Amino acid sequence: MTTVAEEPIRTSAYETSPKGREPSTIPAYLIVTFVAVVWSLPSLGLLINSFREPSSIRRSGWWSVIPNFFDSATWTLQNYQTVLSDGFGNAFANSLAVTIPAVAIPITVAAFAAYAFAWMEFPGRNIIFVTIIGLMVVPLQMAIIPIFRVYRGLELNGTFPSVWLAHAGFGLPLAVYLLRNYMGSLPSSLIESAKIDGAGHYGIFTRLIIPLSMPVLAAFAIFQFLWVWNDYLVALVFLGVVNPENAVLTVELATLAGRGEGALNLLPAAAFVTMVLPIVVFFALQRYFVRGLTAGSVKG
Repeated sequence: MTTVAEEPIRTSAYETSPKGREPSTIPAYLIVTFVAVVWSLPSLGLLINSFREPSSIRRSGWWSVIPNFFDSATWTLQNYQTVLSDGFGNAFANSLAVTIPAVAIPITVAAFAAYAFAWMEFPGRNIIFVTIIGLMVVPLQMAIIPIFRVYRGLELNGTFPSVWLAHAGFGLPLAVYLLRNYMGSLPSSLIESAKIDGAGHYGIFTRLIIPLSMPVLAAFAIFQFLWVWNDYLVALVFLGVVNPENAVLTVELATLAGRGEGALNLLPAAAFVTMVLPIVVFFALQRYFVRGLTAGSVKG
């Protein structure tokens, strides 16, 4: 009778290390934390200065308020009141009027186009897709003057649709690329099952593809929103120069910065008025961000 030697039980590194974590990950967490703190210090200083008196800002740095942090005499809301009453309230509304359609238009058009490239057969599909992706290398600065001349002929300069179309046009190639890769990675059995049940392309797109594509839609929405909200060149050329009443936050911020030391106390408050909405949008959609960026990178 033969006996089989028992194989020694092997323990993984996670079982032998305390609390199931490898010791080598601790330095990585420390480094990331240190970098995050150092990276956030300028924003913290900007926030503190936005609540300080102009004389205090000129006299000492933002760190000097730490010993008197809970002293109400150290802080003031006058900077924000002045900024919001000095055109930034209207500029905030203009930025919203520009950004929301400039995000919705390319996402809507790109979603339909991506589904067609991924799941529909038509002549020249691959050639058209490669041509659209090739447009990603066209710099915006090179197309500003031709677009401006076209808009002048159509009498669109100084209007919100001019900025919507410009941002939508330059955002579409990236949107089509991301959405097509993600939609093409979905299991074909889902599409075939829907067709067997009698669903057409529109039903498959609206009831199946769109709900499954929310991560990549949210990821592109973050990219497009931040790009349009922080844009200065397009907004200045097509809105700020022709029609100053439609100027957005970035144009107003640049104008305020041109005042020099007279706006030293207003610039931090104006900067945070400009930053608050992108921060809210990013943290609201961040759970989709990484999933959306990596979506479609692996088939299946």
